Amino acid sequence: MNNNTIFDDVFRTMIEKIPQLAIPLINEVFQTSYPEDVEIIQLRNEHHQENGEIITDSCLRIGRKLYHIECQSVDDTTMAIRMIEYDFAIALDSARKYGRRYRIPTVKLNEYTKDKIFEKNLLMFLPFYIMRYEKEIHRINQDQEKLQSLLDEYEDIRVMLEKELTETGRAELYTNLNKLITKISDYICRDEEVVRERLGETMGGKVLELESERLRAEGKVLGESIGEARGEARGKVIGELQGEARLGVLINRLILDGRSAEVQGAATDAEKRKELYKEYGI
Repeated sequence: MNNNTIFDDVFRTMIEKIPQLAIPLINEVFQTSYPEDVEIIQLRNEHHQENGEIITDSCLRIGRKLYHIECQSVDDTTMAIRMIEYDFAIALDSARKYGRRYRIPTVKLNEYTKDKIFEKNLLMFLPFYIMRYEKEIHRINQDQEKLQSLLDEYEDIRVMLEKELTETGRAELYTNLNKLITKISDYICRDEEVVRERLGETMGGKVLELESERLRAEGKVLGESIGEARGEARGKVIGELQGEARLGVLINRLILDGRSAEVQGAATDAEKRKELYKEYGI
């Protein structure tokens, strides 16, 4: 598996599924001040050219501005060139004219402490936080004191994240981020069983599929099942009421026509009742 795949998957999952997380990041990188509820339009992340396809992590439109964001886990000297190639391709497609100078602002995750991340609301950084320990994860796995220090730090993150989101009515987002944090930590600690299991216990969950989507899917199936059951029960009740009303009309007609002797047959004999319904046009 490509080493970068896991990071790209998590980054794109956040962009596609919970794009509001990108707003604080854009504000931090581009020194803007968009509110978290600003409208975001997600553009396609690939562009086809004669000599191949250029793929980007994300391209977002906010108002009249386009923001091209890349998540890079290694020092790739070609990243700026690839971004410019993609941006030029988009510029040509939309007939936009850009200036001759390009500025690609960057931020480095290892410069952000967990407190700074929460202070700036850069929650999108949290799944990648474990990467700052990647080079020493083996020593942490062997050293109980270092391991406990890491676990304490992640317990602080969990508590801060829970407080930040559940108290503001965003419990679904808390679940989503928790899953993504665990996904990256499982990968970074894939060869260090003790660290991986203990971090998993601290944060919980080991599946990239967002819990909120699973719950919504289950809720939809359950709702449809309940709806069908209620529909069948309701249909049965309505049918019984309609049948009783129809029989009542028939009995009244028989009595009015002096055919009282046939009332019992109409009530107990289905075939006789069917003949009488046809006769009276009921």
